[in-house]
Amino acid sequence: MARTRIFLAVDLDAVLRRQVVALQRTLADSGADVKWVEPDNLHVTLLFLGEVDDRDLAGVCRVVAKVCSQTPSFYASLGGIGAFPTLRRPKTLWAGLSDGAAELVALHAALAPPILAVGDFRQEERAYTPHLTLGRVNGDDAEATLAVELPKHLSWKGGRASIDEVVIYASELRKTGPAYTVMGRAELASD
Repeated sequence: MARTRIFLAVDLDAVLRRQVVALQRTLADSGADVKWVEPDNLHVTLLFLGEVDDRDLAGVCRVVAKVCSQTPSFYASLGGIGAFPTLRRPKTLWAGLSDGAAELVALHAALAPPILAVGDFRQEERAYTPHLTLGRVNGDDAEATLAVELPKHLSWKGGRASIDEVVIYASELRKTGPAYTVMGRAELASD
């Protein structure tokens, strides 16, 4: 049986995408060695399902559509930056969400149980924290440089946008980075 690497996400509108790319460029000016997320791949992950049997994909799409049809659209604001595991030892750089974070957590909580009932999917051990990955740090020298640079941008504001759909993506890992293919879309309920 064929399997596809699947995740559910919320995309950025063009205005937010431009703001995030500008932030990436500003951080890149520090000279730190970072593998930046490509502009077309910027998104907020809701659920990473891992390898999904192709026969289960239609069921996943149906569940996402049903949950989304019962969830009102909302606004989200990007603001602030951080790093995993910490700002002093950054490995993954991210932008945070202020407005809309609670709604994303609720949407994640509404999607997870029925999605997990469709198939044997990977379940996260840690609590869901909505964020937008900016890039992944390469090497200790980059960590040291960014530990100095990141605190200068903690109050960054990226803007506000309407969240009105969830996208089901297939992810193919390549040497040049991941390639995403839209497998389905589900609209959130209108206000």
